[in-house]
Amino acid sequence: MKPRIVTEHLSRWYGNVLGLSDVNLEIGPGITGLLGPNGAGKSTLLKLITGQIKPSVGRVTIDGQPVKGRADLFYRLGYCPEQDAFFDGFTGWQFLYWLLRLHHFPEEKAAERTKEMLRLVELEADANRPIRSYSRGMRQRLKLAQALAHEPEILILDEPLNGLDPLGKRKMIRLIRDFGQEGRLVLVSSHILPEIEALTRQIILIHQGKVFAQGDIHEIRDLIERHPHVVSVRTRDSRQLAAWLIQQPYVVKAYFGENDDNLFVETRNRDKFFNFLLELVAEGRIEIEEITSPDDNLQAIFDYLIGKA
Repeated sequence: MKPRIVTEHLSRWYGNVLGLSDVNLEIGPGITGLLGPNGAGKSTLLKLITGQIKPSVGRVTIDGQPVKGRADLFYRLGYCPEQDAFFDGFTGWQFLYWLLRLHHFPEEKAAERTKEMLRLVELEADANRPIRSYSRGMRQRLKLAQALAHEPEILILDEPLNGLDPLGKRKMIRLIRDFGQEGRLVLVSSHILPEIEALTRQIILIHQGKVFAQGDIHEIRDLIERHPHVVSVRTRDSRQLAAWLIQQPYVVKAYFGENDDNLFVETRNRDKFFNFLLELVAEGRIEIEEITSPDDNLQAIFDYLIGKA
């Protein structure tokens, strides 16, 4: 399938600070996840694609047309920014209605579409409240509504799940997936791996302004699963536990922290490791006070992938 968004040697500097470095991407219809830690360059890439900032080097094209200076392309785009950008004195209804009027919707059609979108994101009951009184989750839903309202072909979402409670996230994920299944292009950024996994199998990993991997999420997950995980176990039987664990083939090493009660275990298979611990506890052979994973985060995964690159 022909890609709709193409970046070629795309780079962007902010003074002496590198925001994006030599990014070459081809993104086609469907949902693509843009995954990276905070400060990785996700928002810079999305702003370049949507024409909000100019590249220092390289270019972006949409359907073969350069983004720069092509206002007609923007009608095809829906954009949900990470930061709020509202007229706080407006109500939710006024905000959507006047944005649609700016998209040249006739008055009656704009009013109908506004009501439809507020219903879609479950803000119909709060349509006449000032936006300044909205909760963070309500604002997120309103941002998604404005991105979808003019029926764009391409949807760009920058951390759209921030500020939502678990139920709100599930509903937002369903809306985004429905949009992507209609054959349109959705590019959605997040720094949380399970959020992206719930949305799509196609993923782009970005870190320090560079793309380190692109493709099927299960292939990238295989890389992540080979990452040796560090788990901290606090128990009074730490020395006996260390002796048992070091005999297991999936344990790389075990070492003690500042005191003997804290045992750090490096393992290449967390499932087998935790199953083994559960067996020990169930059999009454050991008592465990606390288990934590000090490197169970996206930054650690990226550090691992970068070290292997």
